[in-house]
Amino acid sequence: MRVYLSGGMEYADGEGVHWRKDMQEWIERELKHTVFNPNVESDKFFSTHYPNINFRFLKKENTQRYQEIVRRLVEIDCEEIAYRTNYVVCYWDDGAAKGAGTKGELTMAKFFGKPTYLVTSFQLHDIPGWILGCVTRVYGSFDELKSDLLAAYSDSRLR
Repeated sequence: MRVYLSGGMEYADGEGVHWRKDMQEWIERELKHTVFNPNVESDKFFSTHYPNINFRFLKKENTQRYQEIVRRLVEIDCEEIAYRTNYVVCYWDDGAAKGAGTKGELTMAKFFGKPTYLVTSFQLHDIPGWILGCVTRVYGSFDELKSDLLAAYSDSRLR
């Protein structure tokens, strides 16, 4: 099984690295699933293809080059969700709400029939309807999600 960790990066605190690191460690340890962590994969991508570039600065200084790079990142993420991911875990916070990538990832997951589990502290009426239409279940905490994932992958209730 393989999970994609979706959530804000561009506008998120620390690009969302902390929640993803914690969740990745837990999933690998407790569920023995592999994890696509966009923070880790972006680091690999930039160190391989653009080792000396300040990506966020490039958005203001050379928008065309920035777009070319973003297009490659979008392709990587879309292919991952469409062809290699079994389910998606999404953290919906202010960073995800402000950005666009998370919305696209959840739409891709929905289109390709991937179960999507959303963790948020937002009231449901404050989350865009499109997002609610894309997700399988909504949780108020990572602990609630973890409990369900443990149960699901021992008796397959969530799959």
